[in-house]
Amino acid sequence: MTTNVLHLADFIVLALYFLGIMVMGLWMARRINNFSEFVMPRRFGKVMMMMHTFGTGTHSDQAVAVAAKTYSNGLSGIWYQWLWLFATPFYWLIAPMMRRFRALTTADVFEARYDRSVSMLYAVVSLGNFVVSIGIMLKGSSAVIDACTGRAWPADWAILMMTILFVVYGTLGGLGAAIVTDFLQGLLTILFSFLLLPFLLEAVGGLAGMRASIPNIVEGKDMFTLVAPDEISWFYVTVIAFNGLVGIVTQPHIMSTCGAGKTELEGQIGFMGGSLIKRFCTVAWCLTGLSAVAYFSGNITDPDQVFGQVAHEFLPQISPGLLGLFIAALVASVMSSCDSFMIASAGLFTENLYQPLLSGKSQRHYLGVARISSLLVVAGGVIFAYWLESVVYGLEIFWKISPMMAVAFWLGIFWRRATSVGAWASTLAAFSTWWLTTQNFFIHWIADFSMAQSLQLVVEVDNEWSVYLPWQMLMYLAVGLIAGVAASFLSQSVDHTKLEKFYALMRTPIRLGEQVQAPCTVPVDAKIGRRQVFCPNSQFEIPIPSARAIVGFLVGWLFVGGIIGGFAWIIST
Repeated sequence: MTTNVLHLADFIVLALYFLGIMVMGLWMARRINNFSEFVMPRRFGKVMMMMHTFGTGTHSDQAVAVAAKTYSNGLSGIWYQWLWLFATPFYWLIAPMMRRFRALTTADVFEARYDRSVSMLYAVVSLGNFVVSIGIMLKGSSAVIDACTGRAWPADWAILMMTILFVVYGTLGGLGAAIVTDFLQGLLTILFSFLLLPFLLEAVGGLAGMRASIPNIVEGKDMFTLVAPDEISWFYVTVIAFNGLVGIVTQPHIMSTCGAGKTELEGQIGFMGGSLIKRFCTVAWCLTGLSAVAYFSGNITDPDQVFGQVAHEFLPQISPGLLGLFIAALVASVMSSCDSFMIASAGLFTENLYQPLLSGKSQRHYLGVARISSLLVVAGGVIFAYWLESVVYGLEIFWKISPMMAVAFWLGIFWRRATSVGAWASTLAAFSTWWLTTQNFFIHWIADFSMAQSLQLVVEVDNEWSVYLPWQMLMYLAVGLIAGVAASFLSQSVDHTKLEKFYALMRTPIRLGEQVQAPCTVPVDAKIGRRQVFCPNSQFEIPIPSARAIVGFLVGWLFVGGIIGGFAWIIST
C-alpha cells in the first residue's frame, strides 16, 4: 500500500489531478484556430486574470528559496520574494500601458518604438530568460518532491514528469488553457503555501516556542529581524526592489498577464491583485523556514530540502492522501508558470524571429512553428535545471536578466530622443558590466578602494570574494542608462511619424470588443486621446495620471503597508 511514505491514496489524488489538467487542456485546444488565439486570447475577466497573475508569478521554487534563505538567515530571507513588494502598487499604473500597446509580445513594443533589430535582440534575451526561469522552477520543485517522498521520486525523474505534463496541455491549448488551468492551480498553490505551517507551528510550540529555542540553536545571529546588516540590509532590500521594479516590464510573460483581459481594468485588478495574493503566501513560506530551524535543530545541511523535509515528516502521519495533495499542489504551482512561459516563448520566437524571416505563411503554419519552438525552450530549461547548483543561486541570476533591456524600454517610454542605437548600447553595456563585476581582476581592483569595506563593495561568500549584489545591480543599471543616453544623443532620432504612432497607442484607451488588425496599431475607428504629460514642451513623455490611476496606486500602498504591518505584528507576538 505504500512506497516509502507514498500511500495508495496519494497516487489516486495525483492521478485525478493529472487527468483533470489534461482534460482541461484538450477542451481548450478545440478553440485554437490561429496563432494569435494561441498566444494572446483577449477574453478573460477580473477573477481569471487575478488567478492567472498569481498562478504564473507564483511557483514552488520561490517557496523553496524563501524557506531556504529563512532557514539559513532568519526572517530577512522573506525579501527573496518580497523584493517586488514595494513595486506592487506600480503594477496598477503599468497594466493599462501594457494593454494599450495591443501587442502579442513585448518584442512587438520594441519594434514599434525602435526597429526590428531591437525587437529581435529582446526576443533572444527573453528566450534565455525563459530557459533560466523554467530551469529554476523545475530545480526547486524537484528538490521538494525528492525530499518529501523520501527519494521515492528522485529529483531527476520529478523534473521529467512535470515537464511532460505542462508541455502536453500547454502546446495543445495555448495561453487560454494556461489561464483556465491557472484558476485551479492557483487555488492549489495557496493550499501548498499554507498546508504545512499549522502542523509545524504546533510541533515547535508556536511562535513563542520558536523564539525560545532558535537562539540556542543558532548562536551569534538574530533570526527574528527583517533586516540582517551582514547580508540582507535595508540597502540590499531597497536596491533589489528598485531593480525588480525596473525589470518587471521586460519579463516576457508580463504582456499576457496584463493583456489577456477584456479591458484595461481586468489587467489592473489581475496584475496587482494576483501579486498581492502572492505577497501574502510569502509570509507562510518564511514562517515555515523559520519553524524548521526549531524543529530540525538546524541539522538540515541542504537548505533547498527544507520545505520537502517538513512535508515528509508530517503529512503521511496525518492522513493518507495528504502527501499526494501536497505534491499535486506543488506540481500545480510549477505548471501554472511553466505553461505560460512556454507559450510566451513560442510567441516571441514565431512572431519576432521566425515570421520576419519567413513571412506570408498560413496561420496554421505559424501555429505549428510556435508549438515546436516552445518545446525547444522547455528543453533548454530542463538542461539548465540539471546544471543549476542551487535554487537561490538560480534566482539571483534570474533577477539580473530582465533589467538588461529594461533601461531601453523605459527610455523609449519616457524620452522621445531615445534611439535604436541607444537601445543596443544600453543593453550591451549592462550585460558587459554584469560580466565585468564577476571577474576576479575587477573584484580585487574594487576591494583596494579605501572605502570598499565601509561601503561593503565586496563580500566573502563560501570563501570566495564577489561584488556585493546591490552594488552590482546599481553598476549595470547606471552604466546601461549612461550608455543609452549617450548613444541616443550621438545617433539619428527615430522618425517623427513612427514616434507619434507609438505614443498614440499609449493615449488611446481600450474599448470592449475592439478589433486590432496588427500588433501595436490603433484600431481605425478608435478615438486617440489628447496628449496630457508633464513638461509638454520638452522631449519627455511622462503622462499625467488619471484619478482612477491615483486611487488604485494609493490602495496598493495601503495593502503593502497592511501586509508588512501584519507580518511584523505576527512575529512580535
